[in-house]
Amino acid sequence: MAAFFSNLRNTVIAGVVLAVLMFVLYVYIQGYDATLFWPFFVRWMHVLSGVMWIGLLWYFNFVSTPTTPSIPAELRPALGKYITPAALWWFRWSAMSTIVFGIILAALNGYLVQAYTLDAIEGFANPKAISIGVGMWLGTIMWFNVWFIIWPNQQKALNIGNAYPDLTAEARAAAAKPAGMFSRVNTMLSIPMLFAMVAAQNIY
Repeated sequence: MAAFFSNLRNTVIAGVVLAVLMFVLYVYIQGYDATLFWPFFVRWMHVLSGVMWIGLLWYFNFVSTPTTPSIPAELRPALGKYITPAALWWFRWSAMSTIVFGIILAALNGYLVQAYTLDAIEGFANPKAISIGVGMWLGTIMWFNVWFIIWPNQQKALNIGNAYPDLTAEARAAAAKPAGMFSRVNTMLSIPMLFAMVAAQNIY
């Protein structure tokens, strides 16, 4: 048992197998309906991606950044050289998959334009569409921050992939500041974003 769970790949494969078994059970009990299943599948992928994205965002802001100053100086290079770059890879690609699956889901369910216009095309008459639209806009802003502000500056600050070997310590520190600030901005936005998303599904 310990040997199995010490391997992340085996653990993830087992999780996927269990999900497939649940799908088989669903088909056995209810039968397969493509019009219901595919929007559900895309939503599931959207939620999985979002859990990874926001989980890592909160890890950076609630765990990594506050804890780093208490790490002995001789140990900090391991964080910047190995752990943070790996976390940033999953962070930026889970942000991408979250927004892609979210847009596909909105298109499949027929509310993409309605949500992104905050229901302006319908005269602002649908509070559910406005709520999901607010959530989508906040998510889009957060995605933009990840890909075009946080990630490029973290590349410079940590010299990820040895892309910026000639930057001075001052330049690296200068790059770290906007990366950290916009990570905090995304942490702030994640709270109303999640509220808007959950509200659209439950209270409207």
